[in-house]
Amino acid sequence: MNDFKKMLPIGIVVACLMLAYLTPAVAKDWRQEYPEISMGVITEENAEDRAKRWTPTRDYLSKELGVPIKWREATDYAGIIEALKAKKIELAWFGPASFARAWIVTEGQALPLAAEIDKDGGFGYFGVIIVKQDSPYKEIGDLKGKRFGFADPNSTSGYQAPNFFLTEQGYKPEEFFGSTTFSGSHENSVKMLYEGNFDAVATWWTNEKKSNMSRMEAKGMIKPGQYRIIWKSPRLPSDPFTVPAWLPQQMQDDIKVALLDMPKKDPAAFKALMGSSQKFREVTLEDYQPVIRFVKANMEKRKE
Repeated sequence: MNDFKKMLPIGIVVACLMLAYLTPAVAKDWRQEYPEISMGVITEENAEDRAKRWTPTRDYLSKELGVPIKWREATDYAGIIEALKAKKIELAWFGPASFARAWIVTEGQALPLAAEIDKDGGFGYFGVIIVKQDSPYKEIGDLKGKRFGFADPNSTSGYQAPNFFLTEQGYKPEEFFGSTTFSGSHENSVKMLYEGNFDAVATWWTNEKKSNMSRMEAKGMIKPGQYRIIWKSPRLPSDPFTVPAWLPQQMQDDIKVALLDMPKKDPAAFKALMGSSQKFREVTLEDYQPVIRFVKANMEKRKE
């Protein structure tokens, strides 16, 4: 009995030493492996305005996560997709279709975290086809043989959705329109429409106060009320913030929490980025399955 009492303190000391030895490995902070986070954003607007709109968000995330947020530029949507695949970025902001493409090319290693809820509580937006307000075109059938502008091959509303749904409706773009051209961005498409280079273009629209056109009007790039919507897609899911699955789970969770808290913790940054939208909500792969299906269908068509 006395020997047992003598051994007991020694056993406690040994156990404590073992716990002290193991704890650092268990509690290792992801910041040791990722002392900075590289973020990439799709190119829906010009580089100067994109940087201006995103800078408050980068500053907020850097403060909340405790590491610098490094900005990664790309000249098109594919550049951000490839950067994620090549492990050059740890955080991306995609459109639904570019997310779907990233999920496909990384074999399921792209994970959506959070996306916006609009001012009316809605999740998502629409792909639309617009024409100039004074044009004679009233419906899709009027555009047969006309010049049509898409934004980018990996843009949801600027190509993937209209290409898929128009084809379903019997208006296969490459056969129905006289010409189809990629402008490079949503802003470029609308500018080229106003300048007379296109008869109609595909872009995005959420509501009367939130769309590619209202944003361009607010920046003085186009005059207000000079366009007309003649086609609208089914509702598309909101653009997701995305991380690669190979990041530490705690890092993924911390980024998600920071995003979800952003409207309350930094409403000015949230408004600069999302305008009149209410908040972010958590999203999962299930939210994007319909988009993944039509992106795969479009990919198959391009192979034919």
